[in-house]
Amino acid sequence: MSIYSNITEGFERNTDKEFIYFLYVVKASAGEVRSQLYLAYDLEYITKEEFEILLECLTEISKWLSGFIKYLSKL
Repeated sequence: MSIYSNITEGFERNTDKEFIYFLYVVKASAGEVRSQLYLAYDLEYITKEEFEILLECLTEISKWLSGFIKYLSKL
């Protein structure tokens, strides 16, 4: 929820500088989710297959965010 909300808030700020700031916040939120994902797996709340799928998704989101931040920083 935090990831989606911060992307929306940053976009609504109407400046690239503020949007980039919120994208960094989103990237940090993705790191928090990744940490919680490891914990959920360690506590056996999710299976190894679920863990791997979700970890791959989070990794892709982080890569996408990094690329988008780089793109916006060049404008």
